[in-house]
Amino acid sequence: MSLATSNGVQVAFDDAGTGEPILLCLPGWCTHKTLFTPLVERLSANHRVLALDWPGHGESETPATDFGYAELVESTLAVIEASRAQQVIPIAQSHAGWVAIELRRRLGERVPRIVLISWIVLDPPPPFLNALQALQDPERWRETVGQLFAMWLDSAPPAVDQQIRQQMGSHSFEMWARAGREIIAMYGREGSPLKALSTLDPPVPVLHTYAQPRAPEYLAAQEAFAHDHPWFTVRRVEAISHFPMLEAPDATAAAIDAFVRSFAMH
Repeated sequence: MSLATSNGVQVAFDDAGTGEPILLCLPGWCTHKTLFTPLVERLSANHRVLALDWPGHGESETPATDFGYAELVESTLAVIEASRAQQVIPIAQSHAGWVAIELRRRLGERVPRIVLISWIVLDPPPPFLNALQALQDPERWRETVGQLFAMWLDSAPPAVDQQIRQQMGSHSFEMWARAGREIIAMYGREGSPLKALSTLDPPVPVLHTYAQPRAPEYLAAQEAFAHDHPWFTVRRVEAISHFPMLEAPDATAAAIDAFVRSFAMH
């Protein structure tokens, strides 16, 4: 484990493999860098891979004051500086995608590609926005987390179910409320992730790989977007849960590796 310092807070990250560009694994809210352990094991055979814990998560220190996406971005920049990376390709789980987009805005060509995993890249459905609001309610947050687990982990392999429930279940109302507040604010400010990505000039190549939801129309809408925006690629992994990097690490790593290698060929 290595450490970077951001706003006086120590941010823990793992560092494996060699080479550039560096693959930078960014967990979603209330998840830890261990979410990426199976991917790190596979991808580090051919790439240098970093995986960080956000402030208040895993092995990183907890800030004394409130924080949000702005601080997550600063933490990520501190890890990039500490690693001496010249170029980074973020691999962002779910709503860590907002950090990946901001990295491209800040660093430009130093972020030559972006990988997104299991994000609601289209307009968020009203039930999900309602859940984000409920996470900020001390009377409803625990029930809402349970409902999210039921949706994300329905029929998932026991090992995946156990890891997610233990890891994400270890976080308090304060962190879940912060997550709900920050995510809903980003959708309000940026619109859908695909809309936000469309504003980047020049565009950055983006891969979205996911397993859930399995509705054909969700994939079809992304494929239609990809047809009109050649910088966007979507790959659905054959898995059940919201966490294909745990459930189907070989397929997920293969999709990412092919996407990264296509950059190296240009």
